[in-house]
Amino acid sequence: MVSAVFGRSSKALPMAVAGEGCWLIDAEGKRYLDGSGGAAVSCLGHSDAHVRSAMTAQIERLSFAHTGFFTSEPAEALAAKLIENAPEGIARVYPVSGGSEAVEAALKLARQYFLEVGEPQRSKIIARRQSYHGNTLGALAAGGNAWRREKYAPLLIECHHIAPCYPYRDQRPDESAEDYGLRAANELEAEIERLGPETVMAFIAEPVVGATAGALAPVPGYFKRIREICDRHGVLLILDEVMCGMGRTGTLFACEQDGIAPDLVTIAKGLGAGYVPIGAMLASQRIHDAIEGGSGAFQHGHTYHAHPLAAAAAHAVLQRLVDDGLVAGVPAKGEALVAALTDRLGSHAHVGDIRGRGLFRGIELVADRETKAPFDPDRKLHVRVKAEAMARGLICYPAGGTIDGRRGDHILLAPPFIISQTEIETLADRVTDAIDAALA
Repeated sequence: MVSAVFGRSSKALPMAVAGEGCWLIDAEGKRYLDGSGGAAVSCLGHSDAHVRSAMTAQIERLSFAHTGFFTSEPAEALAAKLIENAPEGIARVYPVSGGSEAVEAALKLARQYFLEVGEPQRSKIIARRQSYHGNTLGALAAGGNAWRREKYAPLLIECHHIAPCYPYRDQRPDESAEDYGLRAANELEAEIERLGPETVMAFIAEPVVGATAGALAPVPGYFKRIREICDRHGVLLILDEVMCGMGRTGTLFACEQDGIAPDLVTIAKGLGAGYVPIGAMLASQRIHDAIEGGSGAFQHGHTYHAHPLAAAAAHAVLQRLVDDGLVAGVPAKGEALVAALTDRLGSHAHVGDIRGRGLFRGIELVADRETKAPFDPDRKLHVRVKAEAMARGLICYPAGGTIDGRRGDHILLAPPFIISQTEIETLADRVTDAIDAALA
């Protein structure tokens, strides 16, 4: 049968028909260990009884109520649960249908905030190279991945990009991690001053960079300095936790580990755990008060924003993550995963770096371990690794362009929080075999 689906590519894919714990099963009965949670989505695995039960109960009561007319119990419960566990100062939740929508909402709210407080000259956005903030046009413009932006460059609003915090490649041998972090963060201040502080609206960054850089975590002190710079110049700090949030790095919000709170934060992926499409933009009380005391309305909205079924599912996910202690177990399982990867790949001739936090880990592949030289991009090593992993029954998330959007290869691992030690060992074995086969 010829597919009528317009897929991501013209390549035929296996048909997924069932999910069981950390495993997906195709129509031929082959089992795949979900070593990346799809795209860091399936934090609870594929058969969580509590979430399924909550969805069934909700669909029997109320499927949809448009937010232009009603709120709903699930939306209110989800928002309350998120705020109960949110960074200091975050007070309101704007539920949407995914990560790109959440980022679009954050960028638009940042702009409207400055209109409401009488600073209409502030419209410029600063982000980082090798960041990824989504595929809608505003989110894509903020993102700093050259390959993803290339085809759509004429359609993108102007954004300004500074260097990422990338210690593996950018920290000097004579520099401590803290000193490097200050140097990297100070690029933000230099860019703000270059553009004119009175014109800059927001700085957006992923606390731990996901898809485009492979679990790239900041050095100590980096984000504290970023927060200081934003405060000094009246710039809003937007943290994009779409991929690294909701417990993935070992705390519900990734920024908790950096000791800071943002003005706006975006979440998705793990919020719905794959059971529903959902995301959210969370805002500080100060920002909400400016809207409430000004025009009284955020000029934005989507048909399915705060969808009752999606909200009920996400609330059930949060109960599992927070109340049932699954997030609390992530740091230990993350260390077990690092130990297994290090055992197999720590001295591998073509593994330059194993990095990340919690169950959010990246492996950077290099042609030369001593010089850190990347493989020729034309080799498309990451594509070969993905194919070899799938052949071995492993889902992982390899990507190219790690260094500058063209050069560099990495593998992102983000398994479900319910992964067992036996499955961790299987994951490490299979990703090692996939790397070796791709290099052969």
